Amino acid sequence: MSLKVICRKVLDGHPLADSDIRYIVTLPSDRLGELLTCAHAIRTARFGTQVSLCAIINAKSGTCSEDCSFCAQSGHHGGKSPEYPLLPANEIATAAGSAQKNGVTRFGIVASGKLVGERDLAGFTEAVRKVAALGMAPDLSPGILKPAQLKALKNAGLKGYHHNLETSASFFPQMCTTHEYAEDVAAVQAGVEAGLYVCSGGIFGIGESWDDRVELALLLNELGVHSVPINFLHPIAGTPLEKRKPLAPEEALKLVALYRFLLPDSALRICGGRLTVFGENRKAELLGSGVNGLMVGDYLTVKGGNVASDLEDIDHAGLQPETE
Repeated sequence: MSLKVICRKVLDGHPLADSDIRYIVTLPSDRLGELLTCAHAIRTARFGTQVSLCAIINAKSGTCSEDCSFCAQSGHHGGKSPEYPLLPANEIATAAGSAQKNGVTRFGIVASGKLVGERDLAGFTEAVRKVAALGMAPDLSPGILKPAQLKALKNAGLKGYHHNLETSASFFPQMCTTHEYAEDVAAVQAGVEAGLYVCSGGIFGIGESWDDRVELALLLNELGVHSVPINFLHPIAGTPLEKRKPLAPEEALKLVALYRFLLPDSALRICGGRLTVFGENRKAELLGSGVNGLMVGDYLTVKGGNVASDLEDIDHAGLQPETE
């Protein structure tokens, strides 16, 4: 067995055996460069040289009913985050327009909470229409939507539904105890069945094992999600994980490359925690690890990096921002 043989299997459209996956997971650190080269080859074969840019707005912030261990917006922890109801649709559209000027084509409207009431549904619907009118792809991350709500929002112009599974089913009870993992899986399935562009991934560095990471990737592949956001833990004061050390850049790069092997046809988007793990000096390395998408600008409760710097990194890597 060799890494090149495993790479060829992926390029030829064949699923990896358990032994192939174990080979990648246990690959020694001095072969990281070889792994990244293979992952980038898979990315280029599937997605060419374009990088999809997305951005988000924290459209509804504050005390969430769920107790996710990493989140500052959870009402169960002492994390400090702003609290406010759903922003007006015009304000959301204005933020989308500003992102569009930086080459962003997908704009995510993110709201804290698990379920969506009728008042917020009406607000989301209006915001989606206004973002779509700009010629952008409106995405929504509102918690768990019912099939009828998904249908109504799709009719209003919604393109993407974002709902992270966060981690494996095995590790989930150690991260969240206020709802069942099966609820999140059902939400993702509903989005796929509604014909939306479904974005679902996880957060890494929260104490999960490599087996948990593989388990999550295989489930996402089985569910047929179109886009997989990869978030790295940014420890936030007041949360249960405030003292956990962020992932080392080398481990994060290996994780991204593994996900490219396991999810060759899904967009891999690097989102939260990018600067926490890589800083400004090493963030460009991600562009050679198998990713084909970046979230730019600010995150939910944490400031992001400079968009102009990200665009420079993309150019220096011989890649181009996706235009539509």
